[in-house]
Amino acid sequence: MSAHILSDAEYHRATAAILAAVESHVDRWLDDDVIDIDTHRNGGVLEMTFPNGSKIILNTQAPLHELWMAARAGGHHYRFLDGQWVDTRDGSEFFASLSKQATAQAGQALVFASAA
Repeated sequence: MSAHILSDAEYHRATAAILAAVESHVDRWLDDDVIDIDTHRNGGVLEMTFPNGSKIILNTQAPLHELWMAARAGGHHYRFLDGQWVDTRDGSEFFASLSKQATAQAGQALVFASAA
C-alpha cells in the first residue's frame, strides 16, 4: 500500500465527511427504529453511546493526519492509504472495523459505510 500525503485541508475535509457519514447512519437507524445510539460531537470527536452503556469514540488526530477509534475491544489508529482509511497495525479498513466493533457492542448487526 502506498500513502497519499493529504494536505491539512484535505485531511480536515476527509475526516469531517467520515464523522458526518457515521452520524448519518446512526440518525437513520434511530429514525427507522433499528437501534437508539446516542451521539455527541465536539469538534473532531464523535462519541457514540450504545443502549448497554458502552461507547465508541472517534477522534481526529490532525497533527498525525490519523483518525482514532476507541472501542470496548481496544484502540485503533487509521491512516489514509490507497484511497481508504486503514488500521496502522492490521491493515483493516475503517468502516469495516467500525461495523465490527459496533455490532459487537450493540449485540446486533450494524453496518457503516462511506458516504462516497
